[in-house]
Amino acid sequence: MQIIAFASQKGGSGKTTLAGHVAVEAERRGAGPVALVDTDPQASLSDWWNARAAERPFFLRASAGGLGQDLNRLRDGGVELVIVDTPPAITATIADVIALSDLVVIPTRPSPHDLRAAGATVRLCEQLEKPLVFAVNGASARARITTEAVIALSQHGPVAPSVIHQRIDFASSMIDGRTVMEIAAQSKSPEEIGELWSFLENRLKGRETSPLITGMGLRGAA
Repeated sequence: MQIIAFASQKGGSGKTTLAGHVAVEAERRGAGPVALVDTDPQASLSDWWNARAAERPFFLRASAGGLGQDLNRLRDGGVELVIVDTPPAITATIADVIALSDLVVIPTRPSPHDLRAAGATVRLCEQLEKPLVFAVNGASARARITTEAVIALSQHGPVAPSVIHQRIDFASSMIDGRTVMEIAAQSKSPEEIGELWSFLENRLKGRETSPLITGMGLRGAA
């Protein structure tokens, strides 16, 4: 069983939305059984899953017994992949999650404040010697600051080759427990999530992936 944590000190970075979408995409692509674990007291992921009609991915609200105990239950139940959503602050809970994870995803919006806030999560991953990747989220199409954010982040770790752009279909899908892949979105959103999962899957398996910035410019344009 492998564990991916979505962690960021910055609230509003898109951790919950990306965690839910990646879990559904991983299940759709045969990486399951997949389970989502919500460790955020705000319980936004719990609310989304409770509104969801589909039973997969599985869901578990973090228990008082601790994440380690919860993960053992999932492992004994045959779960292959666990996606963990975390609180928007550097807390003991986040440290515990990162310590137990195989990969940490740091969602980051392309803004100076978000870039500065990512540093605390990076330092925690380095202290715990855990691999991390950045996922640029909520980007505006063809905005120069997106390219600048990618360049800045790439100095501290790998950046997912699919930029997730700001679109209304992400918010619309989360209202009733679905994802952009499940609402027949007429945009590139499903493709972006698919590329993000492929990148994360390759990282878990130790495979090399193509860079985000190529000679033709920034990949993942809207």
